[in-house]
Formats: sequence, C-alpha cells, structure tokens
Amino acid sequence: LPPTVEHNIGTARMEDATGIESYHVVDEGMAASDIAVSACEAFFSRYEGKVSREDIDFLLLCTQLPDYFFPTTACIVADRLGLKKSVGALDYNLGCSGYVYGLALAKSLIETGLARRLLLITASNYTSVGNDLNQAMKPIFGDAATATLLEPVDAERPPLDAFVFGTDGSGYDGIIMEAGGSRFPAVRTPVRVIHDEHGEHTNYNGHMDGMKIMRFTLREVPPLVDAVLEKAGIGREDLDYCVFHQANKLVLEYVRKKCKLMDVPFYNNVRTVGNTIPSTIPLALLDVTKETSPDKLRRVMMAGFGVGLSWAGCIADLSHMMTI
Repeated sequence: LPPTVEHNIGTARMEDATGIESYHVVDEGMAASDIAVSACEAFFSRYEGKVSREDIDFLLLCTQLPDYFFPTTACIVADRLGLKKSVGALDYNLGCSGYVYGLALAKSLIETGLARRLLLITASNYTSVGNDLNQAMKPIFGDAATATLLEPVDAERPPLDAFVFGTDGSGYDGIIMEAGGSRFPAVRTPVRVIHDEHGEHTNYNGHMDGMKIMRFTLREVPPLVDAVLEKAGIGREDLDYCVFHQANKLVLEYVRKKCKLMDVPFYNNVRTVGNTIPSTIPLALLDVTKETSPDKLRRVMMAGFGVGLSWAGCIADLSHMMTI
C-alpha cells in the first residue's frame, strides 16, 4: 500500500454507504512498475529463505495503467527485481476481474508444465488519473499492489477449479478513461472538460457511471455464482467462505442478498483501502487467511466483476495457502 493516505472527510453519507473511510494513493510520478516492485520486494523479504528470485520462471502483471504503451511493464518489473533472463513476463489489461483471470492463466501455465513457480502481480493506480472534483471516483478508488506466488501442490482435488468467465463489451463506457489510447491519441486530442451530476472531469480522467455499474453487477453476479457452483458440483451450503471483488460496502451487501449467500461467511471490508480494482481480492485473502483456520477454507468462492465489462469466478481450496 503506498504510504500516502487520504481520508473521506465531510462526506458522511458517502462514507456510510461505501464503507470507505480512507484509502492509499500513489505519489505524483509513481508508475505501475514502482508499486509492483514494492509489493514484490516486500514479498521476497517476507518469505526470505522460502522463496528465491531464481525460482521464479514466469511473471504475470495485471494493470490498466502500464508505465508505457510499450514496452511491456512486466519486462521492466522482471529486470528491476533481478529475475533470471529466462523468465516469461507479460502484462494483461483487466480491472476488477483481473485477479481471478490471473489465477486461471497461472493454473493453465502450471498445469501444462510451461511454468512451475509463477508470480502473479496486481498493480492498481487509478488515482493517478483521478480528479479531486469527480465524486464518482475520488471517494471510492484507492491504490495498491499485490504479489502472489503460485506453484503446483499435491492435492486430492484441484486447488483452483470451476472457473467461469463473462464479458459484455457493450458496457465498455461504464468505467473509462476516454482519451490517451489509440482511439483518441494524446498527440491530437485536446483536453475537454465534462460536467455532470458527479462534478467535473476531463476526457483524460478516469470516469465511472455508478448506477450503470450497479445494475450490471446485480444482473450478472448472481448467474455467475450459480454457474460456478454448478461447475464445481456443490451447493451454497458447501461453501466455506466468499471473497468477492471489494467494490464498496453497499454493492457487496446487495450482491450478498441477491446471490442468496447470507448464510455463508462473506468478506466485506474496504474501510481503510477503498476499491483497489484487481488488488481487492488478494488484499482480502490476507485478512481471511489470518483470521480463519485452513481447514475452514477448503471451498472458497472468489468472484471479480467490473470494468470491461468483465466478470469471472472460481472455487479455491485455500487450505494449502501460506501467508505470514
């Protein structure tokens, strides 16, 4: 988590609905590779003697704001971490569903023998394209980076299983930074100021249509939950825990009710970090695995949903997961 913290002061109503009191923000000039490297260095320091840099043979980096359009930010991160040159490294551009997608990619690489020790990194730095006058995004999104090591284990059933994916590109403008890409290149796209019910933003700021995203979430997440359960061959009563993308407190309360998960332990805590896009689920896993014994984490449903529009879910056996 970047050291700089901002507080939602004077927005009691918003704070009560979102559950977000404060969030971390990157300093000016800090890029995706900077927070990604910080997370990885913390990882290697924490697991010194258990995980060696030389053991990493693949690196996946989930970010929507890479250092450059090219080269690939994962290549920069691999070099700054001092990983061997035979390592595979790639970026993939996804937001709220990004961690679950990353787990699926990692599973595929490991189970096919293409990788053995893989580092999955999320780097969220939406505040760098934020706007103090845009109340749709500023009180909600925070910055963070996470590092997760994946490797094969002996198990009675797959520790990561029952993946289900979904995509609806017709809702692409629900969360968007309009200018700067190849559709509206920065070299020939002037800054345009936009006023709406959430305040003011420009075409170079991130922007979210909150109600559109809420409707999408309540429409697509319940069928996603049903599809994952069906694919896993289990019922809601078999779930040990649910760790969903931490959009905000209100959204998660609605999702839990709509998905009929009131009897399942359900993580909902964005109080001091906010919505950190693909980093929300791994940050939540840190808390869940600290507070819950491994034998009560054998069937954990994960689900990510948001920008894209994109969604994904799976079942994870976290009894093998080691955290310090």
